[in-house]
Amino acid sequence: MTASTLEMALTYEHARIRELAEPAHHPDAAHPERRHQTDWFYAIAAQHLAAAEDVLLPHVRRLPDGDELVTRYVGNAKELERSLRLLKGRQYGDSRFLHLHHSDLWQQIDRLLGEHETMEATYSHQISEQLDDPDVNILTEDLLEAEEVAPTRAHPYSPHTGIAGRLAHRMWRMADTAWDNAEGRVVPTKYHAHPKRDSALSHYLYGTPMPHQEEPQQDESPHQGNSSAHQ
Repeated sequence: MTASTLEMALTYEHARIRELAEPAHHPDAAHPERRHQTDWFYAIAAQHLAAAEDVLLPHVRRLPDGDELVTRYVGNAKELERSLRLLKGRQYGDSRFLHLHHSDLWQQIDRLLGEHETMEATYSHQISEQLDDPDVNILTEDLLEAEEVAPTRAHPYSPHTGIAGRLAHRMWRMADTAWDNAEGRVVPTKYHAHPKRDSALSHYLYGTPMPHQEEPQQDESPHQGNSSAHQ
């Protein structure tokens, strides 16, 4: 059976997040000249989580045992977001997190990412079986568009679902943008390799091959100072 556009989009999302995570795994990723690698991974992962909560979870809740599925998803997302904050804090030299071991943090993040990917693959397949193809395409488009305006930082203690969650995500997007600008944090808002509407959605919807894509290019030098005040 052919995978739906939603399933293909999420498979691609997961692969690109993993690609961004790879250089951030390196022990030297905390060096000021390489911190942008962690920032790219952190920002894209945070945006994906928030967008999925806003767009996918309402459909997940309509599945059999939907409330339990949503609870499981949000539990994983919160734990992953907490781990992302710890990673960023350690990378930027926050004294509260320097006792944490780089490899231990990444072992935790990789485990949580694996659980996250499995849940999204399962949920997206079930959703696609319930919806007509045009509705699945619209849902896919909504998901990718939601990522464009999602928060660029993890907020594990903020509401994640429902109206409160959507409002929190909008508020945090504005706050995160202000902090990113203040800290000189390089965030891939025009990350060409990420499956945004202009770069990849048409390939999902029309079944055309995905072109080879290069690693995102940095528009400016990453901020050299300590940026751990707001994670």
